[in-house]
Amino acid sequence: MFFGLFNSKAQATPEQDFWTWFSKNDDALFHFEKNQEKVFDALAAEMKKVDSSLTFEFGPVKNNQREFVISADGIKSSFPAVERLFAAAPKSDHWIFVKFRPRRTPMDIEYSGVKVKASDVFYTIEPDKDNAGITVYIQGLVPDKIKIYSGIAFLTLDQALGEYDMETKVGFVQTKSFSEPSILEKQPIKNIAQNFDVFLKAQSEKAKQPPETKIPPALPGNTSAGK
Repeated sequence: MFFGLFNSKAQATPEQDFWTWFSKNDDALFHFEKNQEKVFDALAAEMKKVDSSLTFEFGPVKNNQREFVISADGIKSSFPAVERLFAAAPKSDHWIFVKFRPRRTPMDIEYSGVKVKASDVFYTIEPDKDNAGITVYIQGLVPDKIKIYSGIAFLTLDQALGEYDMETKVGFVQTKSFSEPSILEKQPIKNIAQNFDVFLKAQSEKAKQPPETKIPPALPGNTSAGK
């Protein structure tokens, strides 16, 4: 019996070790507000034993349940680590485990001293190979701070589309002032999630359609009519 226990421990995966630690510290994690800095530091250290890019988010307590989000912090090469850790998660009555940052209603963002209201952000979508190319238009954009506004655009899209879709289904992202013209209709950022899904579905269906057969025009003097 003891041999079996030690053998099981020796063969434990990093994911299993993490969830064993998580279960032992369940109460402290669920009520992390009591000692947030200490709990977050310990949790971050344990997650990095699984993958150096892994990070986390907690949701608020609702009906004695709390979301625990496993994220790769937008680093696509670490997505498999998120999948493995999520797949190894134990069943729980009070934890809701979520893989990748989920979609959320876009909120106002303050970044590097610049604050942008969600109501001032608009977008257009167009094809970019198999993905969706997105241009973000921001009212009040200051040209000499374009790098900061581009960062805000990415953060806003990550909120609206979620981590997975942002990294796997979005092609180019451009950031422009709302005053710049566009042949496409600019839409409020609050509408992007639904329109994004509709756009990609239409693109997928279009790709499945057989290419049109083009009949070459008849060459002069090469017709058999009347013969």
